[in-house]
Amino acid sequence: MQKRVAPSAERNKESILAQLRGLLTQGTHVLEIGSGTGQHACYFSQQLPDITWQPTELGGGLGQIRLWMSEQASRNLLPPVELDVCQTDWPFANIDFVYTCNTLHIISEGAVECLFSGVGNLLNEGGRLCAYGPFSFDGKHTSRSNEAFDAALRAENVCQGVRDMTRLDSLASTYGFASAEIIDMPSNNFLAVWHYNGAGAVLKPKSA
Repeated sequence: MQKRVAPSAERNKESILAQLRGLLTQGTHVLEIGSGTGQHACYFSQQLPDITWQPTELGGGLGQIRLWMSEQASRNLLPPVELDVCQTDWPFANIDFVYTCNTLHIISEGAVECLFSGVGNLLNEGGRLCAYGPFSFDGKHTSRSNEAFDAALRAENVCQGVRDMTRLDSLASTYGFASAEIIDMPSNNFLAVWHYNGAGAVLKPKSA
């Protein structure tokens, strides 16, 4: 198997790391949803040695993560685990922080709801969900490039598309999260951080 390099992961890793340093404290147990090639998992675990990083991906993607880990593994980086956000039970415990990068616009709206449901059922009160990527706000894109990207995604697959923060915050509230804290990032991207307060309904979405 040939090791793949995701250019976007290389471009954004430093700016995301700068924010994670302020969000993660010593001993934090991070679950990454949709680890892709594993580049972020390897890099962030190396740069943040006092946290524990758990990568996940759909079954077909685990090989790439293992390949990256064979060359760059850190002691605090756990073996990757297969995870479909819409599966009934998530095989994790003692998770303080959930991180996902450039996933919400790729998965379906139903899967986005599954993600909030799964994370809401997993986190302890005070935990956080952090999502990086492009978002729209009140139905408006923040740049022409994001608008074009959204159109291209939907042309490729009607289930994809840049997600609107109003809709995401509504879902988040259903599953026990406060409205997101929004951090501006380079290249018209954002880091959204939802704080879990444990007050939401423990529900399962009807479908993905």
